Amino acid sequence: MKHYFLYTLILLALCVKAQAQCPAVNTAFKAGEELNYTLYFNWKFIWIKCGSATYTTTNGTYNGKDCYRSDLLFRTNKKFDRFFTLRDTLLSYVTKDLVPLYFYKASLEGKNHRLEEVWYSYPDGKSHAKLKYTNPKGDVFPGEVTQQECIYDMMSMMALARSFDPKDYKKGQRLHFPMTSSEEVEPQTILYKGKEEFKANDGVTYRCLVFSMLDWEDRKKEKEILRFYFSDDENHLPLRIDFHLKFGTAKAFYSGGKNLRNPVKSIVKGG
Repeated sequence: MKHYFLYTLILLALCVKAQAQCPAVNTAFKAGEELNYTLYFNWKFIWIKCGSATYTTTNGTYNGKDCYRSDLLFRTNKKFDRFFTLRDTLLSYVTKDLVPLYFYKASLEGKNHRLEEVWYSYPDGKSHAKLKYTNPKGDVFPGEVTQQECIYDMMSMMALARSFDPKDYKKGQRLHFPMTSSEEVEPQTILYKGKEEFKANDGVTYRCLVFSMLDWEDRKKEKEILRFYFSDDENHLPLRIDFHLKFGTAKAFYSGGKNLRNPVKSIVKGG
């Protein structure tokens, strides 16, 4: 569940021309921002509140560099733990101009523990990622990737994505980007579906940019693995994410935030 949630937050960066290090101007968030979500799961036509997620951004220091530190925490509630337990902790450091420095993810999904780490460097103007993945059996899989294009993980792409302006996107447009996954770097495909209105769990109706993440099924046809909604304003708040999972459907609804950088101009009703 949480993998798809994270994927959804990285999509607005797809319009960026790839180049090593890819510095960018942050226009969407500031240190001290906190975003909260309520998680739901569909079980035999019944929607069950299953947990919560919190995403925070603070000032930090990494290897002597001033940077942003981002933390994303997922957890299911006690009632849903009887069905499926989720405890995920994600951590990212990026420079003030949004260049990735380090990524960490520790997850408990059911009875399975996993750990991922990525260390970034930029030798000779290229983007280098040193990866380490530990599977539920305790086996360690190292990996290294060097390329001319930018390399991102889930969290660093979140930070970058929110600062780009999607005003030139056209309905039906397909976007592509690379992202680390375990000990590899994988391509992703996103379909822009236009604008819709959505009432979040804070009681406010927002104008949203809607995207779908697509995956190949048997390499013959595409299937939607998630759909997500961003606020159509300078904050680009992730407001709703729909997950199409093997064992059901889940949704994450924005329930509130504080210390936002910009006025929320996407409000249609309420607020």
